[in-house]
Amino acid sequence: MRAQPFKWIARGEAFQNEGSPSSSGFPAILEHLIRQRGLPPGVDLEGYLRPRLKDLADPFLIPDMKPAVERVLLAVDRGEKVCIYGDYDVDGISSVALMRRILMAYGLVPRYFIPRRGPEGYGLSTAALARCMTEGPKPDLLITVDCGTVSIDEVAALRADEIDVLIVDHHEPEPVGRPDCCALVNPKCGTEFTYLCAAGVVFKLGHALLKTRSTDLDLKELMDLVAVATISDIVPMIGENRLMVRHGLKQLPKTLNPGLRALQEVTGMSGNAVSADVGFRMGPRLNAAGRMDAPEDALAMLTTDCRRTALELAQKLDVYNKERQNHEGLIRREAVEMLTRDFDPARDPVIVLGSRSWHHGVVGIVASRLMRQYHKPTFIISIDEDGIGKGSGRSIEGISLVEAIRACEEDLLGGGGHAMAAGLSIEEGKLDPFRKKFADYVANHSSAEQRQPKLMYDTEISFDQLSLEFLSSYDLLQPFGNGNPQPVFVSRQVELSRSPQHMKNNHLRFMLRQGYHEQDAVYFGGGEHPLPDPPWDIAFTVDRNTFRGRTTLQLIIQDVRAAELLLFGPSPSRDVAG
Repeated sequence: MRAQPFKWIARGEAFQNEGSPSSSGFPAILEHLIRQRGLPPGVDLEGYLRPRLKDLADPFLIPDMKPAVERVLLAVDRGEKVCIYGDYDVDGISSVALMRRILMAYGLVPRYFIPRRGPEGYGLSTAALARCMTEGPKPDLLITVDCGTVSIDEVAALRADEIDVLIVDHHEPEPVGRPDCCALVNPKCGTEFTYLCAAGVVFKLGHALLKTRSTDLDLKELMDLVAVATISDIVPMIGENRLMVRHGLKQLPKTLNPGLRALQEVTGMSGNAVSADVGFRMGPRLNAAGRMDAPEDALAMLTTDCRRTALELAQKLDVYNKERQNHEGLIRREAVEMLTRDFDPARDPVIVLGSRSWHHGVVGIVASRLMRQYHKPTFIISIDEDGIGKGSGRSIEGISLVEAIRACEEDLLGGGGHAMAAGLSIEEGKLDPFRKKFADYVANHSSAEQRQPKLMYDTEISFDQLSLEFLSSYDLLQPFGNGNPQPVFVSRQVELSRSPQHMKNNHLRFMLRQGYHEQDAVYFGGGEHPLPDPPWDIAFTVDRNTFRGRTTLQLIIQDVRAAELLLFGPSPSRDVAG
């Protein structure tokens, strides 16, 4: 059950369409939604809604790109031994596969390595590097992707062993300094492209290589990997992320990558791909391999040229995902039980829970779900037999977990990551002191208003405005994601046409009525929340639902509340198609 009700807040002024056509030539409702996302007047809507590959900016705007290109081409000219070292999540695995394809286009045959989450931990850990060096020949050049920015000691050890290190990353740098590497290609060390995921940075490196020395590499064919990584890593869907994901999603149904093709087959995807297909079908299965300490299976699927092998590996990832779901369900139930005993939503500004029985690979997912359920910055921690905990955290808007970790570092063994998602390691006996300091940090760096759960909606709309024509114009806003959220609409005075249909996992299906118009709706997890008596005000997103060859518009309920009294009656119908 949700700890507090959402406070509904409109993003801006209500949409008003007086019937005159938009000056841009696009539907007026579309222009209204775009402006609410902060795009200033005068910006080319055509370029925003239909971004072109030729609009990709100069990759050399990223710091250290020139020495990185020079070092890669030196390895090419010398025929050096190269190893690509990546992270175990979707972004890291995709980045390794992408970097491998780029280097192979220049004649190199790199080996690659992914650490195992449980025994070796994230990034350039000592344990993972030791295994890496025993699994193949000592490299002349180690290229890290999606890690390495803060690995000062580890890079120093590699340099002492006469191994050059090239870092391609997107994580926050530490104020204490940078590793002794031949190049640190990280947009966050500069001012441009700071929103890119690691695969996006690898793509920019590939672009820079092609601008310096041409080869038969076609980067457009690799944009599907960039799209999968960008969506799965939940980086802002702005700037070139939007461009690359838009084109990558178009590439995905016709991908040349046997692994991506097999994964789409296993997940039941067909036809056009949208962000939700990657976020809820492909991404979780790729991540599941890393969570179950078998990231090499996901990487093998993305790098194989054999369709049969790819399909077998995709099916294996599907099994890992089911195992992950089982672990997640168990941990979440136990965590909620702990909260019912010791947690007061009105008093406690954070959630910090740990257990020796929890699987280390899924604590991040549980942290994310509890954060959304209770709207509290959350850390969920798996503690090993030696009493060392490894935890994952998720935050609410306005609270940086990276800054919080720095404020609590005396109680931690280590930690880092992003503002909204981070990891830490901690001794079991330090859980209570850390919880208190973390709570004090959040209380002192946020207001009660900030800590109240909010539902931001874009505009009110009536059922008679919802149509496939409306959906077609709405689709131009894709791809959705962090920084370009799926628009949320509100409809008032909605009735039930029939009793809710209960589905698995506490999902509900409704047939809703407003006036003479009906709409099919799904409320994921709606069975976990008490529903008021109709009539309702509903907040929802819209989606295209195709069943047995027939396409309809479907509402995806975000929240339901008792209908508020309208003093002047319902709003008149408006023509949202422009």
